[in-house]
Amino acid sequence: MIGILLAKLKSFIRNPWTFLIFTGMSMFFAFIFGGANVDKAYVPIHAVNDEIKDSFIGQQIEEQEGFQFSWMTEDELKEKIETGNAEIGVILQENDFNIIVGVDSFNTSLVQQIILGIYHEKKEREQILLAAGQDVSDKGNILSEMDQVMERPIFNLESASFRGEGAFVYDNSLHRIFGFSLFFVIYTIAYNVLPILTEKRDGIWDRMILSPLKKSEMYVANLLYSFITGYFQVLVIFSMFRYVIGVDFHGRFLETLLLLIPYVFSVVALTILISAIVKNSQQFNAVLPLLAVSMAMIGGAYWPIEIVESKLLLMLAKINPLTYGMEVLQGAAVYGYPLEELLFPISILILMGVVMTGLGIHLMERRHI
Repeated sequence: MIGILLAKLKSFIRNPWTFLIFTGMSMFFAFIFGGANVDKAYVPIHAVNDEIKDSFIGQQIEEQEGFQFSWMTEDELKEKIETGNAEIGVILQENDFNIIVGVDSFNTSLVQQIILGIYHEKKEREQILLAAGQDVSDKGNILSEMDQVMERPIFNLESASFRGEGAFVYDNSLHRIFGFSLFFVIYTIAYNVLPILTEKRDGIWDRMILSPLKKSEMYVANLLYSFITGYFQVLVIFSMFRYVIGVDFHGRFLETLLLLIPYVFSVVALTILISAIVKNSQQFNAVLPLLAVSMAMIGGAYWPIEIVESKLLLMLAKINPLTYGMEVLQGAAVYGYPLEELLFPISILILMGVVMTGLGIHLMERRHI
């Protein structure tokens, strides 16, 4: 078995193009269709003097997480707007600010509210100092004490939201990453399982059986290799979005990697079943795209399954591994469910994998392919 795995690994190193193509396509489509929410909106900003930049206003602006504020000169700011490299720009003055709009979008009002709130807070601090009537030398101590008090408020306020029946949370970036990753990994796994069909048909397995190698070890080695390459593909995609692009997966990155295991296992089992049903590689190549695209459409890879109203499609989704793969990943990363609440879809994926693996191998052996 180890010898087969090493041979498969050497073959993968010599010819990794299938893996690279589907990995690249998955990242490309996930970034194009879901990347609008990945990066922060870029906002060039200019202060009429350095004192404003180093003051309370400048500090508060740099702490904002919703936008990427970049300090520059006024000429550079206007050039960014004129060339279309930025939608809006902000010019800060002592007690006021101006917003230069290149493209009027929803970000315009958001930036205006953020900057206006900072100026209002600055005005409140000035009023507090004025009411205190202390010397200029004591202003720093007063503001420092006020900030400490604000960090330990008397009352703690907690906010919560509720969802009515049928409502759902939609994270476009994560949905596209999950959807396209689970979709394209089907092709990678399938084309690694396909050699079982071709090798059995060409009599290679018959010659290998004459050696001390057991047929069960041959199956395990091929299926384990397909599982490893499929899981490695999704691992590369998720790691790229997490550590290079900056998608935080809502703090559940490691959990999503672990929860991928049942889905990859079920896809390996599904491709075994397909290989057992079709008669040759030509039929396999014809059936695979139809099945993979149908699974993605019905299982919610392209759009949220919650918006589907057809009872027939929802019924078909119940026997689709991709449906449960999306449910597990969305439940962990988007809804924040604990593992206990994800046991049902995980169990379904494992059950599908076991049944399809057993049925696929049984059909292969019965047909002598």
